[in-house]
This record gives sequence, structure tokens and C-alpha cells, in this order.
Amino acid sequence: MKEFEQLEIEYFVNPKDADKSYEYWVKDRYDFYINHMGLSKENLRLRKHEKEELAHYAKACTDIEYNFPFGWSELEGIANRTDFDLREHSRVSKKDLSYFDDESKKRYIPYVIEPSAGVDRTFFAIIADAYHEEEVRGKKRVVMKLKPNIAPHHAAIFPLLKNKPAVVELAKKVFYDIKDKVSCVYDDTAAIGKLYRRQDEIGTPFCITVDIDTLTDQKVTIRDRDTMQQDRIPLTNVLNIIQEKTKN
Repeated sequence: MKEFEQLEIEYFVNPKDADKSYEYWVKDRYDFYINHMGLSKENLRLRKHEKEELAHYAKACTDIEYNFPFGWSELEGIANRTDFDLREHSRVSKKDLSYFDDESKKRYIPYVIEPSAGVDRTFFAIIADAYHEEEVRGKKRVVMKLKPNIAPHHAAIFPLLKNKPAVVELAKKVFYDIKDKVSCVYDDTAAIGKLYRRQDEIGTPFCITVDIDTLTDQKVTIRDRDTMQQDRIPLTNVLNIIQEKTKN
């Protein structure tokens, strides 16, 4: 890659609380990839650095590693950098960067706990983890099983028959009613099977289909990307159901 993007946190903490804070950040960042990015536990692991691996200023460091297509590699590192950073800044700048604690009435130089995540690596891990190929009725189905809250679109809305003006009009109404509240797309440029496959390939978790029956029973078909199960739901519940199913 020509660029390497990093996201880092410098978390300042009382030295006596540094070990506890370090363990907290290791767990919190590991859980983040599972609970918010949707990565599978089977492809994640924690690797604590051996003493000889540590930077001279670090007391401890743990890598969160992902099993990429090319093998295990670092996704993020969390380090206890001790008070090295502020001591060095103080030494060079000749400024006192210590902190006075009103409760203990003591002054100390804060330790730094530093989670450092690779943006590009995280993106690659999400794509690699979500990509699946399946056989459905003798044909290959490519599907991106992205966690719903990070999918490009939360829902896609289709008319089952694009040559039926009333069905098309109602499908577009559903789209315009919810498009400002959830990320969604409208499509009527192919047969329903092909429309489903398009959305499977980009990871859209739910497809909403308006058909002839919708005109009378005021219900639409909602299709789940991963299970391909289809259910009839009231037209008035579409927005609430999509919001509920795609929140964090």
C-alpha cells in the first residue's frame, strides 16, 4: 500500500491504575471487533508480546491478530507505554508535565495506554470475514455477510412487477418514506432473483418486495440476506423493523 492509516488513542492514567486500565483496553478493543465490526471469534486472537519483543519504554503490549487470507497478522496493538512519553516531552521542552491529584494530594507523571489500530487492515479484515460463496439450487451465490449496522445499505426496496404502475408507485413510496431514516436503495432494473443477488453481493441485509397483494393486504415481503427466509410484514412496520434489525 502507498499509505498506512492508523487510529490511535492516548489514554492518560494514574500509574497505580495502569495495569488495570491496560487490561481493560485490551478486552474492550477485542470485543469491539466482534460486537461492532462483526468479525468472527475464530479469526481473532490475542498475542501478548514476550519481554524481548517489547519496546524499551513499554511495560506490556498485546496485539489483536486476525487470520487474513495470507495468515495471522496484527490488526491492532495495545501498549502500556509507562510515563516515557511525558517524561521525554518534559525533558526536551523543559516544561513540567506532571499532574497533581487533588484527592491524594500527590503529583505524578501519567502513564499512557495506547491502542493503535490499522484502518486499512480493519477494512480488509471485515471484507475477508464477510465474503462467502454458497451453492443455491446448483448455482453459486456470492454473499457479503456484513454486520447489518456497517453494511453500505440497510435495505433494498423492489417492485415485484415493474410493468404494474400501481406496484411501482407503492414501492417508490416505501423507498421515499424511509430513505432519510435508514440507508436504502430502490431498484427495478431486473427480475427479482437477480435483484436479490445484487444486494447479496454488496451485503445489504434486508430486501423489501412490494407485490400485487400489497395493494390489498398492505403487507410486503422482507427477505433476510443470510438465511434467505422471507416473511410478510405490515407496510406500516417496515421502518421500525429495519431500524431494530440494523442497530448496533
